[in-house]
Amino acid sequence: MALRKMVERLRTPVEELDRQKLSQYCSLLGATPLDAIEPRRPIRAAGEVRTVRIVPRAGAAAVEATVTDGRGSITAVFLGRRKIAGITPGRKLVLEGVVSVEGSQRLVYNPVYRLMP
Repeated sequence: MALRKMVERLRTPVEELDRQKLSQYCSLLGATPLDAIEPRRPIRAAGEVRTVRIVPRAGAAAVEATVTDGRGSITAVFLGRRKIAGITPGRKLVLEGVVSVEGSQRLVYNPVYRLMP
């Protein structure tokens, strides 16, 4: 039985193993899975920052951070900011806020966030 698990781990792509590990980590934090969130509902989500970019919105800069938990993703939008210390790709964090939908993208504007070690 142990040999079968070891062979399965060796055959599984590294990206899939990372995705499973991240999903388990977020579940331990008691966060809402990102593939199960509903629009216009408060959430507490956890995940890892994949991308950070500065995007003009309504004439002012905004920082957009795409966060994934291994099951889904959400974009945290911080209006009126050009930089947020600590929010960098690869960093784990917890977000709290209300989800909105624009097209096929799920957004949370100016969420409360906590950086995880």
